[in-house]
Amino acid sequence: MNLAAQFSRSGLDWIVPDWDVAATVQGFVTTRNGGAPQGEGSATTMGVDVGPSHPERADAAARAAILASRRFVAAFLPSPPVWLEQVHGRDVAVIDERTLDASRAAPRVADAVVTRLPGVPLSIRVADCLPVLFADAKGSVVGAAHAGWRGLAAGVLEATVVAMDVPADAIAAWIGPGIGPLAFEVRDDVRDTFLLHDRGTAAHFVPRSAGTWLADLPALARRRLAAIGVARVGGGGVCTYTDAGRFHSFRRDRTAARLGAFVWRQAP
Repeated sequence: MNLAAQFSRSGLDWIVPDWDVAATVQGFVTTRNGGAPQGEGSATTMGVDVGPSHPERADAAARAAILASRRFVAAFLPSPPVWLEQVHGRDVAVIDERTLDASRAAPRVADAVVTRLPGVPLSIRVADCLPVLFADAKGSVVGAAHAGWRGLAAGVLEATVVAMDVPADAIAAWIGPGIGPLAFEVRDDVRDTFLLHDRGTAAHFVPRSAGTWLADLPALARRRLAAIGVARVGGGGVCTYTDAGRFHSFRRDRTAARLGAFVWRQAP
């Protein structure tokens, strides 16, 4: 039974990417719905960012919800996932036979992860930032990146493609739920950061008021990928901020709750 059918039978509205990849590549993104206890945990939550860029810490109730949610999600995964300590940077963790056990025992400080190992789920946690999943045409390598505006500007997508070590034109990418272009208000400094790298990104910022802009994060991600030769990019049309019933949004709710995005490759 495929993942979409499993989710449907379980009454879950989790998202399975619609992308052009080998049948051996599997992935999904959780929503708020399914598999957690009452209270704050009545919504599925994959965890809290704990790196230096996100000093917030979950309280005891939230941590219990995180653990319950992760146990529930594990039923749909082939093995324990590799988690990251995400810090809005561009570092990529490469998971192989030498690093797998240590990476599962203690999350690596990175914002992207790549593996060629079969049956090893890679995970990204988001609540407005974009989860971007990657796979090559043969299904021999997969990757996942946490791409908020800081990570995008730092080059996390480009770094992920380099770490995959296959031609860029052989890679497909899929952009999961994130804050949409009608909700992501930023100030001049954010826009200026992108324009310093590429003046053409001005097209993805719409004036909002003096000194503020609405930024199209999925379009910025697509532009960065296209510039390095990744042309097959799906997704990017689902806004976390505007759909409170289905998605966590840090900008909207200011909580520790996160969605989880997962990708893995099965053995051929």
